[in-house]
Amino acid sequence: MTVKIVTDSTSDISQKLAAELGITVVPLTVSFGNEHFKDGVSITPEQFFTRLTSQNIYSTTTQPSPGLFLETFEKLCEETDEILVITVSSKLSGTLSSAKNAAAIIHGRCQVEVIDSQRVIMGTGLLAIYAAELAKTGLNLKELSQAISQKLDDCHPIMYFDTLTYLHKGGRMGKAQSLVGTMLSIKPILKMEDGIICPLSKVRSRRAGMDYLYKFINSYPKIKYLAVEHATSPEDADELVERLGNILPKEQIFRSRIGPVVGTYTGANAVAVTVLEDK
Repeated sequence: MTVKIVTDSTSDISQKLAAELGITVVPLTVSFGNEHFKDGVSITPEQFFTRLTSQNIYSTTTQPSPGLFLETFEKLCEETDEILVITVSSKLSGTLSSAKNAAAIIHGRCQVEVIDSQRVIMGTGLLAIYAAELAKTGLNLKELSQAISQKLDDCHPIMYFDTLTYLHKGGRMGKAQSLVGTMLSIKPILKMEDGIICPLSKVRSRRAGMDYLYKFINSYPKIKYLAVEHATSPEDADELVERLGNILPKEQIFRSRIGPVVGTYTGANAVAVTVLEDK
C-alpha cells in the first residue's frame, strides 16, 4: 500500500493541490477573541486578512489537538498501514508534539512517522509535495522518511515582511528580535535557520524586496520545486512568477496563499518564496 502523507495548514498547501496529490492537511486554529476558526476550513485568507486589517484586534493561534491527528490517522488507516507526517517547525508550534502523541496512541494499528520540517509556509509544503511524489514510486515508510529527512537542508524558504509588528506581537521573532529597533525604517527579509526565524537581509522598499527575492532564487543553479506565495498582494507574486520564467518553467512553480495562522504573524503584504534544490 502507498504511504499516505499528512501535513498541517501552516504549509500553505491549497485544498485543490492537496486533493490532487493525496495529501491530508490538518488545520491549526486561528482566533479573534472568543471566535475560533479552523485555518483554511472555516475561514479563508480573504476573510482573515480583511478582519486583521480592519479591526483593532490581534488574532491568536492554537496547534491541532492530538485528538484531531488521531482522527486523521484512523481514517487513513482504512487505506494504508503507513503514514508520514511532516509538520511546521517544533520551535514555532506544538503541532509536532500533538502528532507524535497521536502516533503513539495508534501504534500497533498503523505505523506513523513524524518529521519536524524545521520550516514553515511552503518550506513545509514543498517537502510534503516531494514526499507525495516519492510515495507514488513505491517507497515504503522507512525509505520515504529517510529521503525527506535528507532533503531538509535543500529546502529554503524566505519571506519579505512589510512590517514586523505582528511577528513581534505574536512572540515568534526568534533571532529577528535584533531588528526590532529598526522596525519602522526597514523592510526585513527573514529566513529559517535551525527551526527558528532569523534575519537574512533588509531593504528600504517593497520593490527592492521583490528584487531580493528574485536574486535569491536565481542564485540556485538547480531547482526541483519553487513556490511563490503572498498574503494580500497577488500582483507582486504574479510579477515575480513572470520574471522567474527564464529560470524555471511555470508548471514547476507552485503558487500559494499565506493562510490565516501564518498571516497572524506576517500581517498583510508579505511575500514569500521557497526553493527546493535539485541535487
